[in-house]
Amino acid sequence: MKSHLLAALLCVLAIPGYAQDPACARSYYQGTAPIVANARLAQGATELCFTEFAVMHSPLSRAAIWSAEHLTPSRIRAARSLQRADAFHPDSRLPSKDRAELADFARSGLDRGHLAPSGDMSTPEARYESFTLSNIVAQDPDNNRHLFAGIEMAVRNLVERRGSLYVITGPLFTGAKVKQLNGRVLVPDRIFKVVFDPAAQKGAAYVVNNEPGTAYEVVSLPELEAMAGLVFFPSLPAEAKASKLPLPRPELRGRSDRGIEKSAERVLKDLFPGSTTTHAIGNSQ
Repeated sequence: MKSHLLAALLCVLAIPGYAQDPACARSYYQGTAPIVANARLAQGATELCFTEFAVMHSPLSRAAIWSAEHLTPSRIRAARSLQRADAFHPDSRLPSKDRAELADFARSGLDRGHLAPSGDMSTPEARYESFTLSNIVAQDPDNNRHLFAGIEMAVRNLVERRGSLYVITGPLFTGAKVKQLNGRVLVPDRIFKVVFDPAAQKGAAYVVNNEPGTAYEVVSLPELEAMAGLVFFPSLPAEAKASKLPLPRPELRGRSDRGIEKSAERVLKDLFPGSTTTHAIGNSQ
């Protein structure tokens, strides 16, 4: 009997999405990490645990494949009372050859964009950790400061309305040629933010191009998994994964008109369940 139990345990530990570190597990739905199904992305990937989020880091991109959080109303309320204090720093747990350095972003014209945002962090320690470069991607400044900041704000407000949500944020590399900073850090073409409501058993994701403008898409979890080469919630039944959660419009504040022409609405598919929807929003949000 003991041998059977040991064999079963070893099988579980071999599953790529199994979170062995409790510090990471609390950021995952049912304690199970997203699975990196793309073999190239998975090569050398390292799980990094923080106080209030967890990251899967790739030495190929020298950035995160994804960053996962479990957001609750109490955490968001506590986060709102903290002041932002920029303190970007490399992740000393990673070998220097595999990690991003501050010098990689210098004079690049791109922002150091958070995946798990500092505005989600409820303690000074967690907020400091959010500025670790393993939680950062090279992001267009207009996108980072306006559209994606608006998405982050909309998700926080959604948490306060709906309750506990699981959020996963990451980069997409979809172009034929991938740009690099300093010959080291890969620049994503697009960025996604997954939102899953465990009470409703529904989820969806925002997807934005890494460029100026206000255009964004809302896609189902299966659609994003196909784009990203990831399995976001391995324990979630297929029917629940296909159930699309309505996501609020990003809450933009103080945005200039830069990039508005690129933001014209391209496709409307809201009438078709499970379809991808492209939106463009202006300064009224």
